[in-house]
Amino acid sequence: MSLAVLTMGASTVNAQKAQKAQEENNAMKKKVEQYASFALKYDLGQLSPREAELVGIFIQIADVMDDIYWEQSFGHDNRNKLQELKDPYMRQFAEIQYGAWDRLDAEKPFLPGYGPKPAGANFYPKDMTKEEFEKLDDPMKTSQYTILQRNKSGELEVVPYHKAYSKYLERVYNLLEKAIELADNDGLHNYLEARREALRTDDYFKSDMIWMDMKDSRLDIVFGPIENYEDALYGYKTAYEAFVLIKDEKWSNDLARFTKMLPELQKQLPCDPKYKKEVPGTESDLNVYDVIYYAGDCNAGSKTIAINLPNDEKVQLEKGSRRLQLKNAMEAKFQNILVPIANLMISKEQLNNIKFDAFFSNVCYHEVAHGLGIKNTITGKGNVRQALQNQYSAWEEAKADICGLYIVQTLIERGEIKGITVEDAYVTYLAGLLRSVRFGATEAHGIANMMCFNYMQDKGAFSRNKEGKYVVDSKKMRAALEGWAALVIKTEGDGDYDAAKAYADKNGKVRPDLAKDLKAIEKANIPLDIRYEQGAKVLGLEQGQRAGAELPSGAAAGHPCGEADGI
Repeated sequence: MSLAVLTMGASTVNAQKAQKAQEENNAMKKKVEQYASFALKYDLGQLSPREAELVGIFIQIADVMDDIYWEQSFGHDNRNKLQELKDPYMRQFAEIQYGAWDRLDAEKPFLPGYGPKPAGANFYPKDMTKEEFEKLDDPMKTSQYTILQRNKSGELEVVPYHKAYSKYLERVYNLLEKAIELADNDGLHNYLEARREALRTDDYFKSDMIWMDMKDSRLDIVFGPIENYEDALYGYKTAYEAFVLIKDEKWSNDLARFTKMLPELQKQLPCDPKYKKEVPGTESDLNVYDVIYYAGDCNAGSKTIAINLPNDEKVQLEKGSRRLQLKNAMEAKFQNILVPIANLMISKEQLNNIKFDAFFSNVCYHEVAHGLGIKNTITGKGNVRQALQNQYSAWEEAKADICGLYIVQTLIERGEIKGITVEDAYVTYLAGLLRSVRFGATEAHGIANMMCFNYMQDKGAFSRNKEGKYVVDSKKMRAALEGWAALVIKTEGDGDYDAAKAYADKNGKVRPDLAKDLKAIEKANIPLDIRYEQGAKVLGLEQGQRAGAELPSGAAAGHPCGEADGI
């Protein structure tokens, strides 16, 4: 064989390899661009010098929460390997997802060398069997604030968070010392002190109670181990996260008057009276914020646009919960995602019903509805979270979704919410579902969205016209809304795990007709979600300036979803 032939053969192989590499690069670039870029900017000149300095420290604290979450979700060693990836888009997408699995595509692995995502993340040994877990005689194994690992003998042992993550938390303790000195608002000062102690002991009750009383601070930071979505094995373990927030005083004042109405709203829920005997606390906080930094669990994949905390049922029963609406994040999703979806999928006659105030209200009262309903089963099975185990999160999100819409309907008809109609709320809710079902049906929110969508569709709440566009039938929507709310509250109140799982398995999936719609939305290149340019640099905080200490490189660059590669 001649040298020329060998050279041509090698060139062909190299060309094929280059073409394949380019195709893979383009595919990952498209995945990254499924997340519309949005800068979390804020004019810090509106804050006092001490408040601006606190913002810098809060970002540093948030970055530590981010580091711990990486450890929980993916592992330190695996995270370091991301720097070896040659494809910058693959690396950036891994940073958006906090790992090797696409959170909005059924957790499918996209990084080479990784198989299915471990259901228990890094909260449990990957080789642990459920039988082994059940045999372990340690009441702390189900704690929200422990991990399980193997000792030198290969046996399971329980390790509290404050010990498992001590190398990270030491940095937080030092940062909190500075923050406590700077905080001249009494509520914020007391909260930061209590939260520092909670991180040392894994007892968050006191700090949650103090946070509930923090009514008049313009700055807020939500941080620590909070949500349990990452633990898909049992739903016990909580993941670390952080939000840095600045209150929107005007919008907050407009919402404040609804707080005292919670007991009355509870009584009006469309379900059997035995499921609504609990009286929610009236110290709940309903406020609007601009979020200026996300870190950890809340920043992974799809981005949170509202917060309802604390999750502790004892705090909720005694004081209620705080419901923080993240207005700038909502506006980003409404304009970049929901409106384009509505233009594509909703009938022309009902496009005028798509309104931001309706979207805002639906999201706002979704969070309110988390505090309503029932917290303890009526069947003697303990609280709902314990009874439903890994089914709890999906059903709780479904309850908040549908009961939130019921509240909006009620308040509009009573004249409490002005400027929008019930039909606005219904049509915008449907467009919101079409937006959120794209998150997939593998995690709690996705399963909840699909259960809501399928129930409504089966009851005729909406249908398609000749052009294939969705049309809402307001009368049937009202009936479906009340029927679904009653079913969800009953499921939680009964605490029947088997029934909850069977229903979710059957109805928490994307059906063929909807799958076609989602393909059409995808083909139209409408973003799936948001990725943030964020951090000290975006906010105009120079490194080390007005922040009390030198900022880590991650914060300055807007880690983990910053301006890499100019995307």
